[in-house]
Amino acid sequence: MSPDSSRWTATLAGRRVLITGAARGIGAALAARLHERGARVALAGLEPDHLSAVAAQCGEAPWWTCDVTDRGRVEEVVAHAVAELGGLDVVVANAGVAAQMPVIGGDPSVIEQSLRVNVLGVYNTLRAAGPHVSHPRGYALAVSSLAAAVNAPLLGAYSASKAAVEALGNTLRAELRPWGAKAGVAYFAELDTDMTRRGFDTKAATAMMSAVPRSSFISGVAPLHVGIDALERGIARRSKRVVAPWWVGGVLPVRMLVQPLADRTVQRGLRDILEVARTEKVDLTTPQPESSE
Repeated sequence: MSPDSSRWTATLAGRRVLITGAARGIGAALAARLHERGARVALAGLEPDHLSAVAAQCGEAPWWTCDVTDRGRVEEVVAHAVAELGGLDVVVANAGVAAQMPVIGGDPSVIEQSLRVNVLGVYNTLRAAGPHVSHPRGYALAVSSLAAAVNAPLLGAYSASKAAVEALGNTLRAELRPWGAKAGVAYFAELDTDMTRRGFDTKAATAMMSAVPRSSFISGVAPLHVGIDALERGIARRSKRVVAPWWVGGVLPVRMLVQPLADRTVQRGLRDILEVARTEKVDLTTPQPESSE
């Protein structure tokens, strides 16, 4: 164990943490890491088989199936988590979806579902858990994306939803301060998760990534542990911002300068790529319950 790991273990030990979107990817890996550091985790997600497996890795952590677009169900799950853990110190609003969608000619259901899950789902989670983390050790983390700051073709729905998540997290930070609690926003570039693989497993996305110069930051996919390391540090410190890979932290303050460069980088073959995207049937990276469609 590294010196940093020992320090985070001491800081995280005993923390009571609720994580949404915990069945796969970032949520599942974060739950395992925090459990390893001595935190007490509770899990929420859509896929019971996956949740059960993650919970088993986390010392039989409590878990519940939860559609975050269902406000009543989110309130129930938060209440159950508080009862099981004896309170709540940290909530990680991680549940989210993605799918390509050209603004012109794209499938309107993609942006509708993206806003329901990524924005209303995060809002429902923060709203329900907020009173329980409103204490001097409390911390709420809203998982946004670099896509909130720098926007690319095909990602209009995802970028819009994650920009709203950023705004919710920043607003909550000020609103929690009178209670001594803190809030943060997480910004990731592409991490190696099954969500990322499913999101880029389309003809249009493959064509666009092939057209982007290999030296461009837009084309890189970082290992998942890079994001989990950042989340571990951020939760331990109750950070305002959590970024991964490291260079994302340098992009955020100069987003207005980076956007024109990104716009030019993706122009090669873009007209044909958009035509492909307009006719390509895509699914959300995580299937949603019919009740939320």
